[in-house]
Amino acid sequence: MKRDKLGGIIIRIEILVLSILSVFLLVMYLDPSHPYPVSLLDVSSSSSSNAKKYIKWVDFDVTAAAMKQAFRYDVDTCQAEIHLNWVDLLSFLGARYGGDFSKYKSQDMDSLAQKLLAGEKLEDLTKDMKYFSYYREAYGAVLDGMVGIYDIEIPGAEAPSFALPQQATDSDGAEVPDKVWVTKYGLKAFSPIAKNYPYSDFDNFGVSRSYGYKRQHLGHDLMGQVGTPVIAVESGYVEAIGWNQYGGWRLGIRSFDKKRYYYYAHLRKNYPYHKDLKEGSIVQVGDVIGYLGRTGYSRTENTNNIDEPHLHFGLQLIFDESQKEGNNEIWVNCYEIIKFLAMNRSETLKNQETKEYNRVYQIKDPAAASYSNAERLPVPEEKA
Repeated sequence: MKRDKLGGIIIRIEILVLSILSVFLLVMYLDPSHPYPVSLLDVSSSSSSNAKKYIKWVDFDVTAAAMKQAFRYDVDTCQAEIHLNWVDLLSFLGARYGGDFSKYKSQDMDSLAQKLLAGEKLEDLTKDMKYFSYYREAYGAVLDGMVGIYDIEIPGAEAPSFALPQQATDSDGAEVPDKVWVTKYGLKAFSPIAKNYPYSDFDNFGVSRSYGYKRQHLGHDLMGQVGTPVIAVESGYVEAIGWNQYGGWRLGIRSFDKKRYYYYAHLRKNYPYHKDLKEGSIVQVGDVIGYLGRTGYSRTENTNNIDEPHLHFGLQLIFDESQKEGNNEIWVNCYEIIKFLAMNRSETLKNQETKEYNRVYQIKDPAAASYSNAERLPVPEEKA
């Protein structure tokens, strides 16, 4: 009987301690002095005033419709007195919706844009938004590399007169070159599937996978034909290349600012990569980097163990290098991103002598031009 009483007292004490702890955490979570919710932070030393803080988790569910609307505002105002940044617009709505873009209404963005164009300052509009800085950093990590200035080749027949050689504009009937270089501001990220190649997809992020061990699917699958050219979504450098038992022949490309790691898996048997690629190679956005296949799910290299040919495309965010591999990895759902990028697909052409595919229109990305001697980082064991 005494033992039962003692056990009851212990249980009540435990409940009281847990209640106090819960209240403490709730207060911490709601404390405006914290720039992000504590569940999204990693603090290296809670006893230090200089403790390192970085984002620990991101749920990116911005819709393609919202991205397109924000992108259009950005491009349409790029030469105006007030230039609207598309990530700022999306981050404002993210803070307003609590990250839930099922609440998205186009008029909400229109209203924000009109206020900014009328001269109101973003910092004034967001001063009472406790988590705006979190959403700006989180959404910026996903999207900041996608829009900007770049040089690209376009068909000569589509070029404005100022972009044509003088002799082609001096008289009627003068020969117009097949391609000309122009400078653009706009979307410089590409779909991972080359232009004119069919594919199908659906939102399968987070579904169960069982090969090796039970886990979640941390990528986006694009079903297509074996041999379909796979395209670099963003410029960067090859950080991982070779066989992985989960992803088969796979490529890992790191953005130059090191915030994004693009993972392309299940590439084609026997000839998975563009012949010029190796670890450390610089890749320009829109380049052909490999070919869709169905390799993987085997410790034996060059094995086709995937039933349906597809590209597994993954995007990992890295706010601190400790998140690169292990339990702290941040992978985002790319379904809506792929829908958004479908409006920009790289056209390719097969070289009949080498049987290699290359892009038709070259690009000069300033991010690639300014990059040199990037630090090489450890290669993780990705899981497709």
